[in-house]
Amino acid sequence: MDDLHVMPGPGAPRGIVVPAADLIEQFSRASGPGGQGVNTTDSRVQLLIDLGTTSALDETQRRRVLARLAPRLAGTTLIISVSEQRSQRLNRIAARERLAALLRDAVVPALVRRATRPTRSSQRRRLDDKKRRSETKDARRRPGAD
Repeated sequence: MDDLHVMPGPGAPRGIVVPAADLIEQFSRASGPGGQGVNTTDSRVQLLIDLGTTSALDETQRRRVLARLAPRLAGTTLIISVSEQRSQRLNRIAARERLAALLRDAVVPALVRRATRPTRSSQRRRLDDKKRRSETKDARRRPGAD
């Protein structure tokens, strides 16, 4: 198994290289279509990586990844399971691509939203819409006794 290369992006300007020693692959029989081979081949792939100890991430990236992927983690271990294809080789490739995409998205720094004020024209449009809506509802009322 080769090292996993994650493309450069925000939060990882030089990309991320996950050493093959940090990745654990497990194979098992997948359910679903596959004919006779489904009962004999171990085509489902589980790719495991311990994000708490991997040497691929610096401390800032590690904090971001652990915080963002917390619902998917078992302790600090991320498990990717793939059984979409009938071929173990294709499932291994898909699992590595999923892991790379997850890591790429998880290391992106959070964007801080700057509070802005509504423009004068947007305020005017909002008040015009409120006035028009009020007039529509007034027109539905039962006429008064005068």
